[in-house]
Amino acid sequence: MLTSAVDGAPRRRPDPAPKKTATELGALGTALGALASVILAGALALVLHTLGQQSPRLGPAFEGWAASVTNSPFAAVRWFLGDMTEPLFYKSELAAGGLLAGALLAWWAGRRGKNWAGQLTYGTGLWPWVLASASLSLLLSNVVFGRMLDAGWQPTFVPFVCVAPAMVLMYGPGWPTCLTGAVLGAFTITPCALVLIPTVTAPLGLPPVAANVLAMSLGSVVAFLIARKLPWLVLRKPAPQPALNPQPQPVQPPSGLNRVLKDAVWASRRVLSDFTETQFFANELASAGMILGVAVAFVLNPALPAYGSNLVPHILFAQALTSAIGVVLWRSWFRNGQFSNGGWAATYASLVSVAPAAVLAYDGSCWSIIGGALLGAVLAPPIARAISARLPDGFHPVIGNTASMAISTAVTLPILGLLPH
Repeated sequence: MLTSAVDGAPRRRPDPAPKKTATELGALGTALGALASVILAGALALVLHTLGQQSPRLGPAFEGWAASVTNSPFAAVRWFLGDMTEPLFYKSELAAGGLLAGALLAWWAGRRGKNWAGQLTYGTGLWPWVLASASLSLLLSNVVFGRMLDAGWQPTFVPFVCVAPAMVLMYGPGWPTCLTGAVLGAFTITPCALVLIPTVTAPLGLPPVAANVLAMSLGSVVAFLIARKLPWLVLRKPAPQPALNPQPQPVQPPSGLNRVLKDAVWASRRVLSDFTETQFFANELASAGMILGVAVAFVLNPALPAYGSNLVPHILFAQALTSAIGVVLWRSWFRNGQFSNGGWAATYASLVSVAPAAVLAYDGSCWSIIGGALLGAVLAPPIARAISARLPDGFHPVIGNTASMAISTAVTLPILGLLPH
């Protein structure tokens, strides 16, 4: 028995992959759409770099933010909101506001059947519960472990993007699932990250992101082991499957130009939605809102987002590049641009780990951007697919996805360190 790569619900083992047909994603259209996304990201990065140099430096900077959380409710609220976008290395309340506004718009439009809204949380209709459980888990992490922030930055954000939302997708909506996922996430992932950073990644010279994503993977294993023993949690029923030997249906293949355009649009939307895949939103509007929010935050004060590194433009470009490369390389895993029958690939994995970590580790050098994006796109999705395919029932593929982030980061950064910067 296999599990879906997006919601973890049980699935029948698919039939052998059919030969390529005219309705599958084509190389030309996918490449054009991915290229367009990279060009737009590059243009945005150049604009932000220029505007950042003329920034009025309004508002607080990142330095001193963590230490102020324990004695300032305003700083604590800002930190909580910033945690929602820290998985992408942004850490900004404006980015979080854009994320939530975009997702809310997508939810509103999707409820009214607007196709331009795209899918939200894989079209499950569970976004409100995903957000509720993830936010409660994040709140618990901040309340319990936030007292340690007076000593400096701590990974309080980690439960927002793993156990809690995955638990909702696997066990369905409702307060028992919501609260269980929130508690298990906060008390497995955050402590694990707090232990791994000083004991594993720091001695190896790896950035904290490697410990964070490894904690997400290991903590998720523990959480789902516990969940299997809880009587009030019942796995969602598998989605209806097509017949084993369906009769071929006559399909009018699209013309060459129409097919290229369709594939290009899909690829560009796929790259954009990768920016919010880690929050389990996977939606273009949510991604656009978040990117707009971090762009505004950077222009107002470059010393705030991305840990005050002034590298937001570099990170955004590297993230779009790694997603675009991954979408083109692994396009055959997206069957006709759909999530059904396992048609999905973890092209977002490098976007939230290898690519931004490389930019920060090597101060935004050309090699760090290109090398991190390329190696991350090559390594992370197939590793995630290999691990997730071997998980037993009741374990969400987030375990494989986050494990692939840890492995890819640990492999890529030392390689990039051998290159001139």
